[in-house]
Amino acid sequence: MIKAYKYRLYPKKEQALLINKTFGCVRFVYNQMLANRKAIYEQYKDDKEALKQQKHALPADYKEEFPWLKEVDSLALANAQLNLNKAYNNFFRDKTVGFPKFKSKHHNRKSYTTNNQKGTIRLIDSKTIRLPKLKDVRVKIHRQLPPNVIIKSATISQTPTRKYYISILVEYEAKIKPIKPTAEKAIGLDYSSKALFIDSETNSPDYPKFYRQAEAKLKREQRKLSKREKGGKNREKQRRKVTKLHEKVANQRKDFLHQLSRQIANAYDVVAIEDLNMRGMAQSLNLAKSTNDNGFGMLKTFLAYKIMEKGKYLVIIDKGNLLQMEFYTSSEV
Repeated sequence: MIKAYKYRLYPKKEQALLINKTFGCVRFVYNQMLANRKAIYEQYKDDKEALKQQKHALPADYKEEFPWLKEVDSLALANAQLNLNKAYNNFFRDKTVGFPKFKSKHHNRKSYTTNNQKGTIRLIDSKTIRLPKLKDVRVKIHRQLPPNVIIKSATISQTPTRKYYISILVEYEAKIKPIKPTAEKAIGLDYSSKALFIDSETNSPDYPKFYRQAEAKLKREQRKLSKREKGGKNREKQRRKVTKLHEKVANQRKDFLHQLSRQIANAYDVVAIEDLNMRGMAQSLNLAKSTNDNGFGMLKTFLAYKIMEKGKYLVIIDKGNLLQMEFYTSSEV
């Protein structure tokens, strides 16, 4: 089984500087490689055979011109190349995904991924993790990794409120015994804009609408932000205050959905849930606030791995055809 475990990081000042520098270098290399690919295409777009023979730039190709790239983890730069390749493949496989875009310093998620090579990523003790270039970093291990795990990679990220997290991808042998389902322990979940969902027993969870609860305060603080002078210290302080409010709402929603999905996974052997494009619904029906505050898509994601870990079954029902269903079992984890 392959699974990721996310923990809070507490880097020292020097480590935080190196992490932030790595964020910038990864973004820089990604943009340089994307610009290189676009330039090659523009030059050889009329000659397909010549276009196929062209070699794209690699992260190492930029280190001579930009020597400061050598200061950060080389595997983080290599993963930027893999991410660009993945973005291109996604675009050519599905045109609705959109062509790869340049990463912005201000609007993109700050993160980078590094790989474990012969123990370069390992837990030293319950409070320390060793990472490439950063050496020993303080970490909050709020839940233990499974025994005999193999650490594959780690993704270091920073939230808009300047908190650091690490997501450790591990592989381990899980002994899952598939459960023989019964009709008594099967349930269906139907999307509800007001109540999150209505199950096949006509029950619905007491779902607090966290965004709606905080909306008045958010409007007040955002109004203050709009009146602050751009580039000023007071504007930056107010921006952080608004960001903290948004992060609190997101954390409340995620915590509630984690607990609810765990209750469902423990109580039922088979869960059937409708496959919905929540982002499309929010845009097409002008219900962005209500749909995003609902969290139905996140609930489906949480249910998927929690149910399969127990050897139970998740049934995804196509929204356009009730006869078209996809079964997810523990064998696919």
